[in-house]
Amino acid sequence: MSEKKESSEVIRLAHGAGGVLQEKLIDFITRNIPFKNVNNGIGVEELDDGATIPLDDYDKEIVVTADGHTVYPIFFPGGDLGTLSVCGTVNDLIMMGAEPVALTSIIIIEEGFEFEKLERLVNSMNLKAKEANIATIAGDTKVMPRGTLNEIIMATTGIGIKDKKIKVLDNHLKAGDKIILTGSIGDHGTALMASREGLNISTNLKSDISLLLEIYNAIKIEINNNLIHAMKDPTRGGIAAALNEWASKSNVSIWLEEEKIPIKKQVSAICDMLGLDPYNIACEGRALLAVDPKISETILKKIKSTQIGKDAEIIGKVKSESPKRVLLKTIVGGTRFVDMPLGEPIPRIC
Repeated sequence: MSEKKESSEVIRLAHGAGGVLQEKLIDFITRNIPFKNVNNGIGVEELDDGATIPLDDYDKEIVVTADGHTVYPIFFPGGDLGTLSVCGTVNDLIMMGAEPVALTSIIIIEEGFEFEKLERLVNSMNLKAKEANIATIAGDTKVMPRGTLNEIIMATTGIGIKDKKIKVLDNHLKAGDKIILTGSIGDHGTALMASREGLNISTNLKSDISLLLEIYNAIKIEINNNLIHAMKDPTRGGIAAALNEWASKSNVSIWLEEEKIPIKKQVSAICDMLGLDPYNIACEGRALLAVDPKISETILKKIKSTQIGKDAEIIGKVKSESPKRVLLKTIVGGTRFVDMPLGEPIPRIC
């Protein structure tokens, strides 16, 4: 009698959720790519928010980012799939220090999807693109048979441009840097979770989804002068994933102060009720910045002068000791590790 063959490992939702399992999936997909950058620019191996294509004979480089959007429900408190597709892509370009220029858009639609819903989503995309002052220059549309797709998904590519001298990268943190968070965490993920059927959670909490252009314009001088060493929007995996990526890539430790991290009471209450950690939950309109300590208060003041950054705080600092770890000084006086999450605890939030 032959032995029963073991089943193959399969893809799980957690593999796309911004934590340890997603890192393994990305490595599986990218490990054998033959050419991983252009003109020695930033490419696949760096796993940053985007890639760069340095232009020969010019002092500029093109910045490219790509993003797929599968959020559920497609209309949620504070936004929708169309808004998300533009904001998420534009923000990734900004996090590389680039000026957003253009988008491409792919829309894949399930048979039977209503034109009225599609119109709302496309209008949202167009309004956000106009707000960002960027063009939508190319795209594709496909229709899948009924039952083979859950309503609709969108995929976008963002194109930006920046000076070659600007180095805003995950591996550029330096000992002494201050960590700035531009607003409260967990709003997006918990607002989506509360709006899903069957939970009966009553709240007026809305997603934090927004373009980060206002903040980018406020601190452009500091970006151009390389006083901001890294920027990241903490989407899948929340600030825990983003900060652990920084610590690992830069070979430093990041020390946070719990009392400085802004969290809305509603977010804390929902997380407590569902057993979730707000540090692991996605944001869609927040940024983390690692900045030169000599200019940190000036940068914080500029961010707080904007509407979307009015609740910004310096939440920690970078040290050389205990590299590749993120540590939290708690309100009660202890210290604990903030580990890389296994995956985003709330599926389909972006």
